[in-house]
Amino acid sequence: MSTLAQHSRPASSRTSGACSARSGGRILIVDDHADARRSMADILAHADHRVDCAASAAEALARLDGESYDVIVTDLNMPGMSGLELIRHLERRPHGAQVLMVTAYASVATAVEAIRHGAFDYIEKPFTVEQLESLVDRALEQGRMQDERQQLAAACSDTPAMIGISAAMRALRAKIAQVAPTGETVLICGESGTGKELVARSIHQESRRAATPMVSLNCPVLSAHLMESELFGHERGAFTGADAPRTGRFELADGGTILLDEVTEIDLGLQAKLLRVLQERAFEKVGSSITREVDVRVLATTNRDLLAEVDAGRFRRDLYYRLAVVPIVLVPLRERSEDIPELVRHFLAKAAERLHRPPAVLDDSAMDLLVAYRWPGNVRELENIVTRASVLSTTGRVSADELRPWLDAHVVAGPNTAGATELPTGLSMQEMERKLIEATLERFGGHRAKTAEALGIGIRTLSGKLREYGYAPRTKSFAKAG
Repeated sequence: MSTLAQHSRPASSRTSGACSARSGGRILIVDDHADARRSMADILAHADHRVDCAASAAEALARLDGESYDVIVTDLNMPGMSGLELIRHLERRPHGAQVLMVTAYASVATAVEAIRHGAFDYIEKPFTVEQLESLVDRALEQGRMQDERQQLAAACSDTPAMIGISAAMRALRAKIAQVAPTGETVLICGESGTGKELVARSIHQESRRAATPMVSLNCPVLSAHLMESELFGHERGAFTGADAPRTGRFELADGGTILLDEVTEIDLGLQAKLLRVLQERAFEKVGSSITREVDVRVLATTNRDLLAEVDAGRFRRDLYYRLAVVPIVLVPLRERSEDIPELVRHFLAKAAERLHRPPAVLDDSAMDLLVAYRWPGNVRELENIVTRASVLSTTGRVSADELRPWLDAHVVAGPNTAGATELPTGLSMQEMERKLIEATLERFGGHRAKTAEALGIGIRTLSGKLREYGYAPRTKSFAKAG
């Protein structure tokens, strides 16, 4: 261990052979040489890891009875039980850690044997501080990636329900069945709340990749800087705050499916990098020059007219054609009102299961009201109303009078469309869009976040639109900048 000792940092932070609890991973060092244990503990403690030490494999196994670790670093040659024998023991018991083997007698056979029994990697003595830190960082990242994959697989395990008897829903189910097995890129278009993510999950579950996770990225919530890191990952030190390497969504989805939710919110500069992934199935992490190849099926959603975005210069035309290999357009709920009773029954049953009570019952008048309503928020709004009725009902029966205050009085609530807000004819799509944005902004008293949420767009997109219309930046006032 001479090389390691020469490069080890001061031991001032060490407390009884272990570092104080800080922000890194939990590390267990197993080595019968006290100096080697202390040197590795000092190095990893100063890298913000929490380190415990064991002087033998038997002591390590005893610690694992009551403690959990992210990484176990074990020496190969130890009296009694060797590091390789320890790895074989760990293979037979759940421990959740990545195992690293330290050896001064490295050989291909030893490394293969250790990895065959579950070790993540090995490191040969003498090694430097940087080599040890880098290997532990990679092991931690591997563990995080495995945890995320397991969580994503669990989240995708339930088959989504595609409910509806309308011709539109029958056609949608048929198209999903036709498209899902192909592996082609799919662009899912529709208003907010129509169930675009549900369609994406259905495509994934009916595809040949159903056994793998579907990784989602909600594009509107991230800045351009964070978006690149989320998509492609970053190396440690790639930018301020990058204290550890990060696995991006494309790498997490390798072998499976990635869903880019509201893809129009991706910055133009980053769209070029996304295009490359779609074309070449390759990318580089932020701060790295190493090209990584991935096998990923891409699904994307948008509530915008993408061709209009292309014509306006806000979305790359070449990226549009790469995404729209198979477009699927979802019909808004107001155009398939015959599906509402079945959806209501489904949401009543779901709410009852969560609340541990019998499903609420809607009077005929309440159901008629829901069928006649125009549902600007689509299926999401319907589910919210049904859930609210289930929670607040004291008798188990719900009337139209109870529901009516929760519905937007400005939206048509009858089959004859009487009372609908009239839109002047002869307007261009851009003019109609502006009138809708301004009316929604006025309704919410100039509150931009609420306006963006109601319109189903990102706050950055809304702010950009308002700047185009001449509105003053960062204000809740309607007064135009003069």
